[in-house]
Amino acid sequence: MNRRLKDNITSRYITAANHMRPKQARRRIVAYVESYDDVLFWRTLLSLYEDDTRYFEVMLPSRTTLERGKRSVLTNLIDAGRVGYDLIACVDADYDYLIQGATEVSRRIIESPYVMHTYAYAIENLQCYAPSLHNVCVMVTLNDHALFDFNAFMTQYSEAIFPLFVWSIWHYRQSIYGQFTITEFNKLIDIGGFDLRHPEACIANIRAKVAKKTSWLRHRNPNAKDSYLAVKADLLRLGVTPQTTYLYVQGHHLFDKIVQPIVTKVCEQLIRERENEIRRQAVHSTQMRNELSCYSHSIQDIAQMLKKNTGYQQSEPFLRMRQRVEAYLRHEEKNGLATEQ
Repeated sequence: MNRRLKDNITSRYITAANHMRPKQARRRIVAYVESYDDVLFWRTLLSLYEDDTRYFEVMLPSRTTLERGKRSVLTNLIDAGRVGYDLIACVDADYDYLIQGATEVSRRIIESPYVMHTYAYAIENLQCYAPSLHNVCVMVTLNDHALFDFNAFMTQYSEAIFPLFVWSIWHYRQSIYGQFTITEFNKLIDIGGFDLRHPEACIANIRAKVAKKTSWLRHRNPNAKDSYLAVKADLLRLGVTPQTTYLYVQGHHLFDKIVQPIVTKVCEQLIRERENEIRRQAVHSTQMRNELSCYSHSIQDIAQMLKKNTGYQQSEPFLRMRQRVEAYLRHEEKNGLATEQ
């Protein structure tokens, strides 16, 4: 039995099972996600819409294979007709949202009522939401000292990379992304040797790299001014601002190469502060050793705390995600009423 037939049978089975349920039973909606790390993220969103009439079951795209990823999710869901009635796809937007239908996958992402996406590049971007990063540091270190202004840094960082980000989207919309790849873009926006005491040096270095590259791109594309400005205006319409560009760059790069290294340096300093405080306050050496040991066992893993971070729920992309889920539910409730009549 081929995959398409299996997927249609699965969707029909779920819909049929929902129709056969007692009137007082809750409707089951299956949500396919890309990978293990996505399960908690999408459950956090979808659980907001569970009530006595419906519930969501978040699962990987296949129970019979280890196939993962966005294409697998979309293939397993969108085949024809009403395949998605009780079956939705929950995926990272990547660049597909911002290129606005320039590819088949992009069209599926933005047009299907059964595809929920992150608006931000990926779930990692939202886990790195700047206003929530101080709380992540507290979860890791149990030290509430606001040592570093994450909001100010990520705002300045975003403003520094925004002109080059527009060029990146411009190339993808022109289908000439081979001339300026995400890989090259990521190298240019790296923070390099970040110094917690002098973050402004990092921003200045990035601004210099961006200025050099944007000048080269303008020289290479002398007739692109109007189309570049059009892309810039459209990105603003879609929710990208110079202050929040970091939410739309490649998620793994942001998480691994930018935010996690900064959070690590902040946490290391906060841990030293707490340990020095214990040494000062200890009455004797035994108490000091015991307290240091107790504190050491209370420290959490930085990457895991970032992955479990849910402080993004007031971010603009997450609020848009809620609107998309609500639109889907209204659509399905309307269809359900029409069917019953």
